[in-house]
Amino acid sequence: METGVDADSLLGQVQHYWNERIHDLEMTPHAPGTAEFFADLDEYRFDKLRYLPNVVDFNGYSGKKLLEVGCGIGTDLVRFAKGGADVTGVDISETALALADKNARHAGVSMNLELANGEALPFEDDSFDVVYGHGVLQYTAAADKMIAECRRVVRNNGVAIFMVYNRISWLNGLSKLMHVELEHEDAPVLKKYSIAEYRALLSVFDDVRIVPERFPVKSRLHGGWKGFAFNNVFVGTFNTLPKSWVRPLGWHLMAFCRKAAV
Repeated sequence: METGVDADSLLGQVQHYWNERIHDLEMTPHAPGTAEFFADLDEYRFDKLRYLPNVVDFNGYSGKKLLEVGCGIGTDLVRFAKGGADVTGVDISETALALADKNARHAGVSMNLELANGEALPFEDDSFDVVYGHGVLQYTAAADKMIAECRRVVRNNGVAIFMVYNRISWLNGLSKLMHVELEHEDAPVLKKYSIAEYRALLSVFDDVRIVPERFPVKSRLHGGWKGFAFNNVFVGTFNTLPKSWVRPLGWHLMAFCRKAAV
């Protein structure tokens, strides 16, 4: 299946970029596509994002039809599938989907994978009980179109779960102060949102709950004195502050959205 994306358009540039890059490859010495490769990236993801299983119940959608938009190599989708969900994953990257297929085979789960543009999903209205997109909206050419498509394909009383980066966050501020680039800052599109901006983007849904998450944990990515200072000074100091003070500064803005019955 083709995405129908003009290679010279902004969306075409996004597609080319993600065909050439995969998140967190440097976190494993194992060859892409091996069982060890996927095990390492799962362990790294849920160490870095240790909050995620606490706010998203991967085992809570058994028997539900679930779509992940921007599924990447399928790390989260495998967890939903193991929890009993009937899963479909779409991505604009052929490279990612080829790895996601291997990931599913190693995990012993079934998933439907399609090459598709999340701004023009190839599904009928009201096709899914759940739509999930973690870390995707900030990288797409037109986030409002993707949001509208996700609302279209989710059923009445269904739920959509998204994550974007918080522009007014500890990590965004620290990266500017320390002159350390964030991951994928060279992507064709990378937009960060304030909580108010995010809520406005999601206003097509009937009910929206935004939960700031991802607070500092020790990093494996950075070395030298900056890495030492971050891991041994900043992380501990920040995490002693009262959560009520720092919660709005979480790097990830998780949104739980509901489409009401007509």
